[in-house]
Amino acid sequence: MPHRPSATPAHKTSLGRRTFMGLCAGTAVSSWATASGMPAGCPSPVKVRTGYDALEADGYQAFKGRKLGLIANPTSVDRHLRHLADRLYAAPGVNLKAIFGPEHGFRGSAQAGHSEAKGIDPRTGIPVYDMYTLSGPKLDTLLKSADIDLLIFDIQDIGARFYTYIWSMFDALAACARCGIAFMVLDRPNPITGLHASGPTLDPAFSSFVGRVPIPLRHGMTVGELARLFNSRYVPQLAGRPARLSIISMTGWHRDLYQDDTDLVWVPPSPNMPDVTTAVAYPGTCLFEGTTLSVGRGTASPFLTLGAPHLDATRWVEELSNAGLPGCLFREDWFTPGFEVAKDQLCHGLQLAITDRKSFDPLLTGVTMLQTVLKISDNPIWRKSGSTFDILAGSSALRRQLSQGMPVPNILETWKADEAEFNRQRHPFLLY
Repeated sequence: MPHRPSATPAHKTSLGRRTFMGLCAGTAVSSWATASGMPAGCPSPVKVRTGYDALEADGYQAFKGRKLGLIANPTSVDRHLRHLADRLYAAPGVNLKAIFGPEHGFRGSAQAGHSEAKGIDPRTGIPVYDMYTLSGPKLDTLLKSADIDLLIFDIQDIGARFYTYIWSMFDALAACARCGIAFMVLDRPNPITGLHASGPTLDPAFSSFVGRVPIPLRHGMTVGELARLFNSRYVPQLAGRPARLSIISMTGWHRDLYQDDTDLVWVPPSPNMPDVTTAVAYPGTCLFEGTTLSVGRGTASPFLTLGAPHLDATRWVEELSNAGLPGCLFREDWFTPGFEVAKDQLCHGLQLAITDRKSFDPLLTGVTMLQTVLKISDNPIWRKSGSTFDILAGSSALRRQLSQGMPVPNILETWKADEAEFNRQRHPFLLY
């Protein structure tokens, strides 16, 4: 059941949808399982309806008489993979006036750290604006120029602090509060479950577009829940008041579900996030983007394939195999990255295989991988003297601990108080 605080700047919009989470039984399950390549008798996926599904079922009543803006990307689809922009454009009585693209762009064609230029959507003729990294007065000016009175956010997040879509949402919330524009989130699952909020909490001194405010590295919330927290705790500090926020909630989703436990189709939210398994590892392995190692961008398994030219990955795999990490295995690998670090260079590295999601801990694994590569590497591993890593980690503490040889269990123990405090803070804003 949702946790309902006595007072919050956001309100949860109910559209009369009923929760249904039953599992199919009998021959129907066997037929589905066999067709999907799963052993007969496996449970059918849990039926989840996203915020958009609920909105569509209600005939877009919340949009009547409004001038709409939409923050969207390729994940902004219904359960039949029809894009939200196309559906809203074709819906009678709905006035979609502007589309805003985050990192990677509205169409998702840009690589990490890039976006798509302003243009016209050829399918609808609607202006598409680039909002990536915009905040403060520049974003206010952009929203005002679009002549909208309701801004909608519908993008699939992956549950890690340094994934930038939640910060585009954060900046847009603050801008809408300043500009008097209503803000609506169409909620989607946290694909790596909503059970765990873990990892180091951001030090405000290291605030950036991969972390604006103090939340843990793995936040354990949906975008709708994060919007409620942001709007209550942080937006008033930036705008003098909260935004007029509403959340269209999901039905059927509960906190222990991975996205591929549901009947929702995975659409890659960025070019190097091909599946849920990659998302599960990402909170730990993305930390390597602050190092001189490649994270396998441009390979078949980004963030699961890591290495560098001249690295002795044979020793690295041996060290990790002896570490007894739960829920995963490692194998030696040779690969050639297609983007960024070591682009087009032959790298010696490893491939991480997750064998048991329930016991796998991405942060324990990622920190252990960092500790062991420091041990076996003959070359410095920190990019830009460590500043890139510190921005990702949220402070300089983790890099200092690793460089000083602090045991991994001791490092994780230093996070416990902050994890407990954030879990207390987030509780009133949880919807599921």
